Amino acid sequence: MTRKDHAPETPATSFLRHKGAAFTEHLYSYVEHGGTNESSKQLGVDEHAVVKTLVMQDQDAKPLIILMHGDRQVSLKNLARQLGAKRVEPCKPEVAQRHTGYQVGGTSPFGTRKSLPIYVERTILELPAIYINGGNRGFLVRISPQFLVDLLDAHSVDCAAAE
Repeated sequence: MTRKDHAPETPATSFLRHKGAAFTEHLYSYVEHGGTNESSKQLGVDEHAVVKTLVMQDQDAKPLIILMHGDRQVSLKNLARQLGAKRVEPCKPEVAQRHTGYQVGGTSPFGTRKSLPIYVERTILELPAIYINGGNRGFLVRISPQFLVDLLDAHSVDCAAAE
C-alpha cells in the first residue's frame, strides 16, 4: 500500500478519534517550502480554507499556537497587542518541534506534546469547513472550525494581514 492509499495515524488523528470528532483525511505530495499554496492546489480547495498552524513565543519565550488562513500572514504586532504581550515571534523549527512533537511542515494543533494556548484568526471560525494539518507532512484533515473552540479551547483574535 502506498502513501497515497493510506493516511497515517498520528497523535492528531488519535486525538480527533478519541474526542469523537468527524473529519476526513486528505493526502497530497509534500513540497518543501510549498506551504498552503501547494496543498490547496493539489487538493483543489480554496487556500483561504487551508489553515496554517504556527508555533510562536512571547518575549518570555512562552510558546503558543496561532491558526491562520493559508492566504494570510500573522501581524505579530496585532497579535502581541491582543495577547497583552510586549512582542511575539515565530519559534525556531527545533524549538517548535520540541513543544509540539511535530516536524515543521507537519504541525497540527491537535495532539501536541505539550498543552499550548491556541489562538485562531476570528474569520476562520466563520468558514463552513477547514483543512488543517493532520500531524504529518503531506496530510491535511477537513473538519468543522467549531472543533478548534470545542476541543482545543482556541481563543479568537484579529491579527490577519494580507499575504
